[in-house]
Amino acid sequence: MVKMAHRKNRYGLVGRNISYSFSKGYFTQKFTALGLNGYVYENFDIPAISDFLELIRDRSNLRGLNVTIPYKEAVIPYLAALDPEAEKIGAVNTIVFTDKGLIGYNTDAYGFLKAIEPFIKKHHTKALILGTGGASKAVAFVLENLGIVYSAVSRHPKKGQYAYQDLNEALLEEYTVLINCTPLGTHPNLTDRPGIPYQFVTSRHLLFDLIYNPKKTAFLLAGESRNATICNGLKMLEFQAEKAWELWNTL
Repeated sequence: MVKMAHRKNRYGLVGRNISYSFSKGYFTQKFTALGLNGYVYENFDIPAISDFLELIRDRSNLRGLNVTIPYKEAVIPYLAALDPEAEKIGAVNTIVFTDKGLIGYNTDAYGFLKAIEPFIKKHHTKALILGTGGASKAVAFVLENLGIVYSAVSRHPKKGQYAYQDLNEALLEEYTVLINCTPLGTHPNLTDRPGIPYQFVTSRHLLFDLIYNPKKTAFLLAGESRNATICNGLKMLEFQAEKAWELWNTL
């Protein structure tokens, strides 16, 4: 049963096992800083996407939602419409409540673009996306728009994707941007990391991890030890959160 807070302006995050979430703390601090009394941001930790219906049944004081693992794709059938960019990406992380129903947006793409763009150099022409979940779709969308050729790496690769055991020195010499879209390395499992051959990482590589806690995951530490450029997901989360706030307040 989803507990309903008696507030006029309620926002929240929909996901599973999300007690660690960045969003609740970020927006709670934002509401305080802006003096927005009566605004609340909650974690809606639901065991199955079917529970989303109960959450939105009484939507009179819900103003907007974020969506995280594992529901960025599964939530789509519950929405009235998708923003064209979210439709192209195939994943939603922001929901706006409107008179015409729930509209799905993807602000992950915006956040990722703003976060990675300062680190892109001329030789960063090919990227490996580690993981194939909802967040990876936003990453792929951005890379395509940047003109960076990408390939996905998966434990269960489909046609056109690599398995982790396929990665070797030649491939890592070719693909100089490595983006971790898996949950491996998230607190408290600090020693976990994607199974790539880190010995072939060089100073020409850029390693970007969507994880923000810890600041330096085992994936990033391995890259740093090889003199690669590294970046975690904190700025991406901040950018996507601000974009969500903008959507909630302009639509």
